[in-house]
Amino acid sequence: MNLMINLILAAQMLSALAMIGLILVQHGKGADMGAAFGSGSSGSLFGATGGANFLSRATAVLAAVFFTCTLMLAYFGTARPASTGSVLEGAAVTAPAPVESGPASQIPGNAPAASGAPASPAAPTK
Repeated sequence: MNLMINLILAAQMLSALAMIGLILVQHGKGADMGAAFGSGSSGSLFGATGGANFLSRATAVLAAVFFTCTLMLAYFGTARPASTGSVLEGAAVTAPAPVESGPASQIPGNAPAASGAPASPAAPTK
């Protein structure tokens, strides 16, 4: 299972990098106007319009591969084991007992009141 996830992840990364490269190589819509007047990509490898069709189809295929790999990784990432119980059901969860000599008791105002002492200081009398 782990090998399959690694293969899918590698295919997704390669398709993403190839798609980025193909998108950067493609010309925008404004480049077609220059090709119509004889400049620009008329002497290119794929011809004046052949490159756009090939590059756009290759980009679409790579986008489909990328999307499929993403869906498969999401499916395998959320797959749960066959057990129906929770992880915490088998474990005994107990809260630790509060410690009176910890750092909280050293902060002024947090110390517990003594049994015979008043809770608040008495007001001075005149």
